[in-house]
Amino acid sequence: MPELFDECRMVRARGELDLTTMTPLVHALEGARTGCRRVFLIVDLREVTFADGSILQPLCEAWDDCRARQGWVRVVHSSRGIELVMLDGGVLGRFPAYASAQDAWSGTPTAARGAAPAPHIDAYCRP
Repeated sequence: MPELFDECRMVRARGELDLTTMTPLVHALEGARTGCRRVFLIVDLREVTFADGSILQPLCEAWDDCRARQGWVRVVHSSRGIELVMLDGGVLGRFPAYASAQDAWSGTPTAARGAAPAPHIDAYCRP
């Protein structure tokens, strides 16, 4: 279940995320967006040990929905594998890495803390 603090909802995932294990995350992302008010959604993937491209569609659907409501989706992780999935899917610019939920809430991506900025390639998600 998503957590709620202030105006922000947070979804955490653990373990491996692939086509066969995505259902709980998909349901949690949908549950976090219930209602018709603005949604700020933090997706915490720090405890994910493996992820493939199956994470992209649910994240993009959440992004589209939250943006349509004047909100946002931000992803917390420090995984090179997740970064490569985002890069390969063309959504790294849409989902830069945040080091913590607090950084995501304040809008301070990991790149802003000294790493090279993420390239903005936005092919997978539809505008």
